[in-house]
Amino acid sequence: MIRVLYFARLREEVGTGEESLALPAGVHTVGALTARLRARGERWDEALGGRPMLVAVNQTLSASEGALADGDEIAYFPPVTGG
Repeated sequence: MIRVLYFARLREEVGTGEESLALPAGVHTVGALTARLRARGERWDEALGGRPMLVAVNQTLSASEGALADGDEIAYFPPVTGG
């Protein structure tokens, strides 16, 4: 199982703050997981595609090539800017 967290606007757009799911077969990277989640439907595709977004795996920022393993925590969140 993996734990997937959604923060800020993403939480509102996908309708949940977190979920646990089995790591899908053939999904070994952040990019592959994101693609699988976007394939769930229009709201998922809009929330996770087309706009800047950061992803952390086990609380460390990760690129789309970042490896995933069973037991990981993956967090999706929009970049934060300050002034």
